[in-house]
Amino acid sequence: METEAQAIIRVETRRTGRPKLVLEDCSNNHGSLRISMLRKLSILVSPFANKIRNLLVPTLPKLVKSQLCPIMKASFEDMYADLLHLVRVPVSLSSDHLEFDLLSPIIRSNAIQLNLAAKLLDSQGNVTNWFNKSAVSLTIPTLDGAPFSLTVRQDVVNAVIVALLPPEEFMVLLDYVLPELARRLKSNIKMISEKAANQLQRTQIVKILTQKTPELLLDYGSAKVAQQIVLEVFATSEVRRPFFTLGIEANSEAQFYTKDDQLMLNLNEISSHRIHLMNSGIGLFNPGLLKDITSEILTSVLIPNENGKLRSGIPMSMIKALGFEAASWSLTKDALVITPASS
Repeated sequence: METEAQAIIRVETRRTGRPKLVLEDCSNNHGSLRISMLRKLSILVSPFANKIRNLLVPTLPKLVKSQLCPIMKASFEDMYADLLHLVRVPVSLSSDHLEFDLLSPIIRSNAIQLNLAAKLLDSQGNVTNWFNKSAVSLTIPTLDGAPFSLTVRQDVVNAVIVALLPPEEFMVLLDYVLPELARRLKSNIKMISEKAANQLQRTQIVKILTQKTPELLLDYGSAKVAQQIVLEVFATSEVRRPFFTLGIEANSEAQFYTKDDQLMLNLNEISSHRIHLMNSGIGLFNPGLLKDITSEILTSVLIPNENGKLRSGIPMSMIKALGFEAASWSLTKDALVITPASS
């Protein structure tokens, strides 16, 4: 014997004001009772089957209500609790971590949408950033056959990148690490001041400071990371005053990809969008003369350093917890969308 039962999923607002999903109006599907017999017995017991059917049809609704509906309701509540637990699992970001919590569930057509609040916490567990509702509307893409999707707003993704790439300062002995770039830098400085170029020694230092946190710029299918950088050149490792200080506004192509259930990010070549002369000990000059060489230095020095910090990836534990082995991604104009990878 086989029958079908159905129930309606609704959004219920509790006394606490926090809405939740509930299962209601559970009943059997009228006319769904089916009785099948073994082939060798079907001719003999067919009249008996009809009698069983006539007996069960009137009592089936009560049986479903008393026996099957409580099981369906309990199973749904367990599933809903498990789902909320999954979305609340912290996402590790180096020494920081990202946490989500349910704001509200919404039923849209044949899909359930969970609106989540996000918060960023430091290594001590202190909240450093909250991401709740925003006046900026978020475009939620359709599932297009995917079993589920996680749509992460641009400012949340940007906060993740900031957590992985905090402002830092480091120095490079350019002639030891990248001698060809050191030679070309000297040639460029010679066009500005021959005297300054002659003072450059093998221990010349390039100092790079990422002054502000990076900013993620999204578009359909592509992303860029904008950074503000300070670059200084010292003639030797002993001198304290630089030849000059440049302020650089630069962009890098941001390439997302997945590795199993990890979301990975890699920065490609960096290009100087704007370059300013902030300070100079060799006289005033047009900083645009150094635009190409500084871009190459940043591509060769800063980008590998930042990619090394991004190499740990962003764990998407929800993917495996829901039974999928790998994730895929896509970009909209205001969000990163993560879905299970198709097999």
